[in-house]
Amino acid sequence: MGYASTINECYEKLEKIGQGTYGKVYKARERATGRLVALKKTRLEVRFFLRVVSLFPFWCLGDFDASGEYITLTRILSLLNQQMEEEGVPSTALREVSLLQMLSESAFIVRLLKVEHVEEDGKAMLYLVFEYLNQDLKHFMDETGRGPANPLPKSTVQNFMYQLLLGTAHLHKHGVMHRDLKPQNLLVDKAQNVLKIADLGLGRAFSVPVKSYTHEIVTLWYRAPEVLLGGSHYSTPVDIWSVGCIFAEMARKQPLFPGDSELQQLLHIFKLLGTPNETVWPGVTKLRDWHEFPQWKAQDLAKIVPQLDKNGIDLLQQMLEFDPAKRIHATEALEHPYFADLEKTQFAKIEEQFEKENRVSVNAQ
Repeated sequence: MGYASTINECYEKLEKIGQGTYGKVYKARERATGRLVALKKTRLEVRFFLRVVSLFPFWCLGDFDASGEYITLTRILSLLNQQMEEEGVPSTALREVSLLQMLSESAFIVRLLKVEHVEEDGKAMLYLVFEYLNQDLKHFMDETGRGPANPLPKSTVQNFMYQLLLGTAHLHKHGVMHRDLKPQNLLVDKAQNVLKIADLGLGRAFSVPVKSYTHEIVTLWYRAPEVLLGGSHYSTPVDIWSVGCIFAEMARKQPLFPGDSELQQLLHIFKLLGTPNETVWPGVTKLRDWHEFPQWKAQDLAKIVPQLDKNGIDLLQQMLEFDPAKRIHATEALEHPYFADLEKTQFAKIEEQFEKENRVSVNAQ
């Protein structure tokens, strides 16, 4: 973690590119190297972050601490959760820093390059320094026009879906669910044809015991039905539902379930997929916000998303299963026949290039 008296000593801010979890996000140039980066200012003061790092550095996973206790992801995240509760620290800030530190070895998750702490108004503040990608998936799709008349090529949909699943599988393998997957949180490098998952501000280690998860997560259009119905204990299938919604949106160039309230979102889903019952989804009627909804029959997904072939529709259906326990896993989806004709050596090359750049970045720090 670097230190500078002001952030402007190290970085030249070029333009504001968004409003993130912590405030403004800037496209910037690192003065020492000339490389482009994305800067996020956190509302987390350094003293809280250093207190956790001093106890458990993020590179020590798998080792033993001084007392002989094994250091695990669960243990670190439990400490972070405790820190948040006791200190009133902004949880999204701590969570994204900790998760990105531990997930930085994937080429399909945006890389946290540095955590800079600087003096501002007499306080030591943290800036997150990310690799810079010039576009998100939403803007990528908008460029060629919205609607079924302007479909993305099948090869592009396949390619981006495979990368999204690689990134999602990496998160889930490490015990983390993203909880806010949407086109705006997927960054695209058009020159390299690479897609990366970003914004882990709502991410959570699902192996960490907590009282319950808030249902105020995920932009409505990509929110899983178990969350919309008030479920307080959920896991990685919420991400798979979001991936399915993104899959359909890429194929048809318009959102699958564009609700403007939680109730309207549920009605959109039920009208298309049919109203669930205890046979289709055991336990659904016991969820907090379940009511007696109108009884709709499922529509033919192939008619709703005609841009997808038979295998694509099958994969989409497995991602949009009502019962979270029946939803396909990310690792299983990567083996689906929909990707049978996709040239997969390109992804190994992306990973090799990422590892090479990562080594150079580490050596430069």
